[in-house]
Amino acid sequence: MKNVIVNGFEYLKKLESKIAFYPSVYSLTGLLFTFFMYYAENRGISSYLVDNVPLLVINNSETAFNILTTFIAGLISIMVFSFSMVMILLNQASSNFSPRVLPGLISNKRHQKILGIYNATLLFCIFTMVGIEPDGGENQLPGFSVLLAIVFMVICLGAFIYFIHSISQEIQVHSIMQRIFDEAKNRLDKLIHSEEDTTQGFPNTDDWTVYKSPATGFLQDIILDPFSQHAKQNDNQFEIVAIKGQYIYKDKPLFKCKTKLKDEALEDLLAYFLFSRDEIIEDNYVLGFKQITEIAVKAMSPGINDPGTTIIAIDYLAELFQSRMYKNDISILLEDNKPVVKISSVTFKELLYFVMAPIRTYAKHDVIIVNKLINLFQHLAFNIDCDNKGYLTDIDNEVKRLSIDANSAISNQEDLKLINDRLKSFNL
Repeated sequence: MKNVIVNGFEYLKKLESKIAFYPSVYSLTGLLFTFFMYYAENRGISSYLVDNVPLLVINNSETAFNILTTFIAGLISIMVFSFSMVMILLNQASSNFSPRVLPGLISNKRHQKILGIYNATLLFCIFTMVGIEPDGGENQLPGFSVLLAIVFMVICLGAFIYFIHSISQEIQVHSIMQRIFDEAKNRLDKLIHSEEDTTQGFPNTDDWTVYKSPATGFLQDIILDPFSQHAKQNDNQFEIVAIKGQYIYKDKPLFKCKTKLKDEALEDLLAYFLFSRDEIIEDNYVLGFKQITEIAVKAMSPGINDPGTTIIAIDYLAELFQSRMYKNDISILLEDNKPVVKISSVTFKELLYFVMAPIRTYAKHDVIIVNKLINLFQHLAFNIDCDNKGYLTDIDNEVKRLSIDANSAISNQEDLKLINDRLKSFNL
C-alpha cells in the first residue's frame, strides 16, 4: 500500500509537469460545462431570460451561428500562433542557452493554462453551434450559451494579450536564469533550515549492512521520515550513501543499516527512494548550479560570443554559493537527540570545482570574465561569515587553478599584472 501511494504521488507530480496536462484538464472542464449548458437550455433557461432579461440572450439563430463560426475560426488561429510561439521559445532556449532548461520552460503552468482556456472555449463554441437548430424558434435557440461564448471569447483575448507579454519575458536569458536561481535558492534555503545540529558524532559505518539500488536513474528524492521512524522504533541507524540528484546505477550501494533488515521492511524503505529519468531543480539544487553554468559556458562559445550573459550568470552563481556555504556537507537527522540517519550530499569542494572548471576552460582568455571570477572568490572568501573554514581552503585552491589558467592563456602583460595584483589577497 505504501509503495502504491508513493508511486502514485510521483506519477501525478510527473504528469503535472507535462505540457499537455493543464490544456487537457481545462478542455475536459469546458466539455463538461457545455453538456451542463445543454441541460440548462433544455430546462428553459434561455426562454426564461428572454421573458425577463432579454438583453442576456441572443435571439436570432443566424446571428448566433455567425458569431460562433467567427469565434471558432479566430480561436484556431490564436491557438496555432500561441503554440508556434511556445515552440520558438523552446528552440531558442535550447540553441542559445542549454537543452537542460527546457523542462522548466515546458512546465510553465501559466502558458499551459492559457492554452487550456483557448481549447475549452473552442470546444464550448463548437458544441454550442451544433446545438443550434436552423429552423427552430426563439425558444429552441441556446441564446444564453451564445452570450457565454462571447464572454469566454473576451477572456481568451485577455489571455492572449497576457500570453504575448509573458512569452516576451520568458524568452529573455535574464528571466530564464532568474527562474533557475529562485528555484535553486528556495531549495537550498529549505535544506539549510531543516538541518539538525551535526555536532553529535555518528558511529563508524564500515561494517554495516549495505543495501543496493533496485533501479537505475536520477535519485530524484528521498523521503526521510520513514527512516527516522524505523530507526526510533527499532533502535537502528542508517547512512544514506547515494547522493540525491546523482545518476544511480542498479545494484550500486544505496544505503547502509546498522542491523540487517527483514525483507518486508527493506521493501518498504526502498520505496521511499524516488528515481526518475528527469532532473528537477525543486528536488535538487545542484541542477540549478549546473544549468546556470551551462548557460555561462554556452554564452562564451564562438557561435554566440556573449560575455555579458556569462557575467550575469557568475553573479547568480556567487549568490548561490553564498547560500551553499551555510549548508553542511553532511546532514544528521536526530530522534530524541540521538543521531539516527546520516545523509551525504555533494560537497562544497566538488560543487565549486565542477562549476568553475568549465567556466575557466572556456573563458580563461577573457580578462573581464577572469576578473569577474576573482570578484566571486573575494566575495565568498572575505565577505561571508562562514563557520566552516574548510570552505575557505577550497576557495583558495580554486583561485590557484584560475591563476594558472589565466597566466597561460592571457598574453597581455598589463592585463596579467592587474589580475595577479588582485590575486595577492589570497593565500597563493
